[in-house]
Amino acid sequence: MANYIINESVRIDMPDAALVGDLAIPEEAKGLVVFAHGSGSSRLSERNRFVAEHLRKAGFGTLLFDLLTPEEDEQGSKPFDIPLLTQRLIETTYWLQKDPRTNAYGFGYFGASTGAAAALGAAAALGGDIIKCVVSRGGRPDLADTALPDVQSPTLLIVGGKDENVLEMNIQANNQLRIIKDVEIVPDATHLFEEPGALEMAAQLATDWFRKYLASEKQQPLRQNQP
Repeated sequence: MANYIINESVRIDMPDAALVGDLAIPEEAKGLVVFAHGSGSSRLSERNRFVAEHLRKAGFGTLLFDLLTPEEDEQGSKPFDIPLLTQRLIETTYWLQKDPRTNAYGFGYFGASTGAAAALGAAAALGGDIIKCVVSRGGRPDLADTALPDVQSPTLLIVGGKDENVLEMNIQANNQLRIIKDVEIVPDATHLFEEPGALEMAAQLATDWFRKYLASEKQQPLRQNQP
């Protein structure tokens, strides 16, 4: 069982909302993966929590958080407001950069469904020096639209082989990316990766990508009063 230097619920304050998250960082963490869930989901998503546990066992910290408040989540349009979700993810990354417990880690994004579009939009806005890489699982990267050519972070798109419509959307989005990129197809998997072994394969593909592009020696945390 991993030993954690941080394993707690956090509150992320931003100009227009206060969001709730779960931050877990094992000892000697190789980087920090920020999860962006999709519409109709939350930080409590069993699938994302499964992937997060897999990543922590591999030595990565994770932050699972709600991109919307409970009130916003009940508004029909907000879960599909990609610019809003993208800005929330950017603000959360700024929050991590300011916290002396997390600001020395490299950051990666893991997005699912509409959260993948937010992850790619935020990565494009922040640049490859801040966001080291992006992974999408069953995502809608096509919804990132005009931001795709500006993404500078190596990007992996994981799609179920039987999720035919989403697979086509991922291939089209992949063609717009101009950086290191790949599409990995999990055979016989549908959109939610519910088939035996499908989610395990997706989690391992994600872990391998983060190992390749995010893992690095952890620097000493910056002091709060450091300019």
